[in-house]
Amino acid sequence: MNDAVWQAGTCDAELDASGLNCPLPLLKAKLELNRLPSGAVLKVTATDAGSQRDFRTFASLSGNALLQEEVEGDLFRYWLRKA
Repeated sequence: MNDAVWQAGTCDAELDASGLNCPLPLLKAKLELNRLPSGAVLKVTATDAGSQRDFRTFASLSGNALLQEEVEGDLFRYWLRKA
């Protein structure tokens, strides 16, 4: 499944990192991505506003794709495709 075919909001695994402060949401996401096969999509939910910067930077440096991000009140959601 490539980015053009990906259906918004769908995922292969979910991680709830709510209540965790930087850098824990990103560290837990990296560990979860390590368990997934290439091409899998991980949805991460976080409450740390700093996670926006962290996930954008992580995606650009790691080769993983940040497919979508959402902000709903104090909740931040990210969909990452493993490289």
